[in-house]
Amino acid sequence: MPPIHHLHAAPGELPALAQGAQSGFLGTVEEKINAIFDPIATGLGDFVFGEVSLFGIGFPWIVAWLVLAGAVFTVYFGFIQVRGLRLALQVLRGRHSRKGDPGEITHFQALTSAVSGTVGLGNIAGVGVAVTIGGAGATFWMVLCGLLGMCSKFVECTLGVRYRDHHPDGTVSGGPMQYLRKGVAERLPGPAGRFLGRVLAALAAVMILLFGIGGGNMFQANQTVIQIRDVTGGDDGPLAGDGSALVLGVLLALVVGFVIIGGIRSIGRVTSRLVPAMAIVYVTGCLIVILFNITDVPAAFGEILSGAFTGEGVVGGTIGALIVGFTRAAFSNEAGLGSAPIAHSAVKTRYPATEGLVALLEPFIDTVVVCTMTALTIVIADTRLWNDAKADYAANGTTVDGVTVTSSAFETVLPWFPVVLTVAVVLFAVSTMITWAYYGQKAWAHLFGRSKLSERAYQTVFCTFIVIGAVLTFGSVLAFTDAVLFLLALINIIGLYLLAPVVKRELARFRTALRSPEERDGEPAGPSGEPEAADRTA
Repeated sequence: MPPIHHLHAAPGELPALAQGAQSGFLGTVEEKINAIFDPIATGLGDFVFGEVSLFGIGFPWIVAWLVLAGAVFTVYFGFIQVRGLRLALQVLRGRHSRKGDPGEITHFQALTSAVSGTVGLGNIAGVGVAVTIGGAGATFWMVLCGLLGMCSKFVECTLGVRYRDHHPDGTVSGGPMQYLRKGVAERLPGPAGRFLGRVLAALAAVMILLFGIGGGNMFQANQTVIQIRDVTGGDDGPLAGDGSALVLGVLLALVVGFVIIGGIRSIGRVTSRLVPAMAIVYVTGCLIVILFNITDVPAAFGEILSGAFTGEGVVGGTIGALIVGFTRAAFSNEAGLGSAPIAHSAVKTRYPATEGLVALLEPFIDTVVVCTMTALTIVIADTRLWNDAKADYAANGTTVDGVTVTSSAFETVLPWFPVVLTVAVVLFAVSTMITWAYYGQKAWAHLFGRSKLSERAYQTVFCTFIVIGAVLTFGSVLAFTDAVLFLLALINIIGLYLLAPVVKRELARFRTALRSPEERDGEPAGPSGEPEAADRTA
């Protein structure tokens, strides 16, 4: 969820929900800091989210870069996201795990840790924006982009495990900092390759650290406070004013700090419970709306397909729907950005390709399932607010509030849905902050060392910025960190292309191992990593 672009119509714009200090000294501080960062954020955003023309319609080049990578890897690996789906589910269940495998957390915990950083408010608000600007047909292209992204995620997370560092205390570190540094030096032998690998790894660490403190932290705290404030009466409610935002920020910081101090094992234990819980809460709400309008489901699917192929999109017809759908999905599942491999690299496994297979489920959950459920709910509810928003955008180009569009669809059946939405936002935000705290810590350690003192210093800084983000928006700062994260995709995907043959060898090695008696007949482990009960008692 983290990128700000999940939440609004055009790259570089902050969502309508976000707000900062109400007035006074804090407001002045925020204005001055935004004034300093505004030209930097604008310049970098114009580059990273600059558009190329596709049939006369603007298409962010960074989205094209991400989608192209997914398509290339899909062909190169023979549609692994389809052929390997059954095997991925087996690995997720612990079928090919063994007690004593190197690593820190199980496949299931690694998946939920990564999913907690992607599934979030963007799946609620971002989809509302997509189907308003691109029409119902944008849903089809979101799903297609999610399917392509599954293969990008497979590649980068396999590399994350393949090149991870094992530390004496039993912990591991993986991600673009490791596979860019080691992998580039391996593929380009000599001093030049080693130098290039170190530079790319350092740049990746800086970008991840900056976004972790901005979009993966401050932004989440701000959105949580705003949603809680709105549901309790807004400016006239008991939580109006900067004082209540400060208190809520401290509470969020305490919750996140309590979890992250235990490292990835603590994070894995929490997210393995939190992610299924928040998914159940949100998907149940979607299903209730769909079931209440079950007779309209065929017509809704028809509208999605016709909008995708017959030029009925709100802006730009078929191409407009494609661009909006691809953009929303690419910003949602983060496939190719290089962030998710950090969590997946902590997995207990002997074969890097096993976690690549599990990782390809991440875009499926985020985009194909959750985003599609949101879109289908909006299309089926067919509210007046949604139709008015489409007409207004088509006529005036007015930016739409995606949360309002989605919330109005739920309110047709569940008038009290804003309360459910608030619960979902809080769960999504906390899970995102927890995951990005870990991502940022690994980036921090790469830059400043991984001593206990260094880790505690980072955790203190991270939690402090949660409190700051609850009170202040720093819109230009967040826009800057958002652009920085997507700039990482440029570096990361070049590395993925260079190292794709390594991934192919790792996949072949695992498939060869599957044919061995040890893998066929050995003692399987359950999702917890321990041998299954039936095998322990045998």
